[in-house]
Amino acid sequence: MNPVHPKKLLLSKWTAVQPQGREKHFLVSALVQPEPPGAALEWVEIEAVHSKRSRRIRWRELRDAAQWRQGWV
Repeated sequence: MNPVHPKKLLLSKWTAVQPQGREKHFLVSALVQPEPPGAALEWVEIEAVHSKRSRRIRWRELRDAAQWRQGWV
């Protein structure tokens, strides 16, 4: 399990263990603010470094070492 806290996610760097569509390196580009305000953070936007494509994932997925490695490896 990758140790990560939601307050430290913004602009953090991640490497996908199994690249999809030749996209391997990602950056957390935005924290999706929950509704209602004050609720726990659930979603983040990650952006592929090479293609600049972004997608929304649950931030807890980044804790799964079988899918993600912290930093750019």
